[in-house]
Amino acid sequence: MSDLKKYIRRRKSTDLEFEHDFDKGYEQLKIGIMLKQAREDAGLTQDELAQMISTKKSAISRIENHAEDIKLSTLYKFARALGKDLHVEVSAS
Repeated sequence: MSDLKKYIRRRKSTDLEFEHDFDKGYEQLKIGIMLKQAREDAGLTQDELAQMISTKKSAISRIENHAEDIKLSTLYKFARALGKDLHVEVSAS
């Protein structure tokens, strides 16, 4: 296990606020990475996708890099422009 992973594990076990913020940030990062990968797999640039969903390139960049507080309607447009379906699931932790 890397030193970073050891530090994160130790810090999460002693600091509940850090644990919550870390996990929340990680989930947002994963969403952004998935969206970026889907866009790249479709062979689109950020600018091309932005034009398809009537927004700006900077908005696409913000979604891919931060993925914080994205509206479902935006996710739906993003997915549809890439020829994908959007599935939202709520499950027990």
